[in-house]
Amino acid sequence: MKISSLGKIFCGVVLLCAVGAVFGAERFPPPEFDSGYQQPTMVNPGARSNVLEYVDVAVLVAVMSLTCFLVYKKRSRKGIFWLMLGSILYFGFWREGCICSIGAIGNVVLSVFDTNYAIPLAGLLFFVLPLVFTLFFGRAFCAAACPLGAIQDIVLLKPVALPVWLAGTLRLFAYAYLAIAVLMAATGSAFVICRYDPFIAIFRLGGNVNMVVVGGCMLLIAVFVGRPYCRFLCPYGVILRQLSRVSRKRVTITPDECIKCRLCEDACPFGAINRPTAEWAEGDYRVNKKRLGVNILLLPVLVVVFGFAGYLLSGGASRAHVTVRLADRIYAEESGEVDDTTDASVAFRGTGMTIAELYGNAAKVQKQFVFGSILAGALVGLAAGVKLIRSSIQWKRSEYEADRAGCFSCGRCFKYCPIENVRLKKLSEQC
Repeated sequence: MKISSLGKIFCGVVLLCAVGAVFGAERFPPPEFDSGYQQPTMVNPGARSNVLEYVDVAVLVAVMSLTCFLVYKKRSRKGIFWLMLGSILYFGFWREGCICSIGAIGNVVLSVFDTNYAIPLAGLLFFVLPLVFTLFFGRAFCAAACPLGAIQDIVLLKPVALPVWLAGTLRLFAYAYLAIAVLMAATGSAFVICRYDPFIAIFRLGGNVNMVVVGGCMLLIAVFVGRPYCRFLCPYGVILRQLSRVSRKRVTITPDECIKCRLCEDACPFGAINRPTAEWAEGDYRVNKKRLGVNILLLPVLVVVFGFAGYLLSGGASRAHVTVRLADRIYAEESGEVDDTTDASVAFRGTGMTIAELYGNAAKVQKQFVFGSILAGALVGLAAGVKLIRSSIQWKRSEYEADRAGCFSCGRCFKYCPIENVRLKKLSEQC
């Protein structure tokens, strides 16, 4: 895709802002979850803040609607590119990455498991609306509305194709991340997605040095690997992938018959183009049939193994909860394992609980982590098993097609299609 000089300058400014974050002052530091600070309850929220929240929702709907128009009607990669830049400026640098559909996972989960917590309506809409759009139009949110995906897309300069097996294996990290995020939010331990957002410090032009480094490294990787966070880590992307499999509309590479020129395959840096399939030889058919049977038998084994791994990790994971950590520190003080636990004693007195109540609450939280960790591990094992089974099945295709689950609706492949270029030429002649 050719970008105008103005577009290149615009991209340069955005990248300079990202690099400048390393040296910037911490004007808006990310929230600290371990400080013990309790956010005061706002009895009468300010009217302006409510209005701005719904303005954000309106902008989100407008961007996703315009994305659908550009993808399905105009088929314009150039329009999608400029829309991505607008999302980076508005949802990224202006709104500082908050409010966020990805981070809203934690809020939604906490509202389900904690009756004392009510998610703001705007936060719920940010979580639900992209899912609704995905059911009808595919991953319109990922295409241009998500600032995390957009900032990775515009820095992709020298894409390197990853082997299919490697990309499929790396995607398991996203399932594990989603499982951990849900577990931590359900137990009231932490909002890990917000805490470890790799780009939040960049959008805020300052913050935790470690996260600035992580974000910078992620952008460096994104120069060569298309959208690494979106493809291999994003927990919200896991949900969107599954919904896009059954979406009402899907992205088509060519507006007419595919001539199998393979140019679209070379144009996609995300490995989201499925090739036409050929008939398997009899020997290959028998081998893959046996492989399918083995993978089906392996599925429950993986579920059990990963579930047991979750059980083994549950003890350490439970220390992410403030009650368990406090109980551990008080126990260390009573047993004489440590000499100075002044901070722990002060924190304990502030809870108003007795020792027995503290230990009892900590034990309840640990039981929750045991159950939740086993379930989380089992779900990751299930995802791994299903991937193995899918790899043993060949779906018949006669043309090059955009993968329903993996396509980001970015429009990169449109102009690489000769049939598309013929259509555009005819349209320009008619105008």
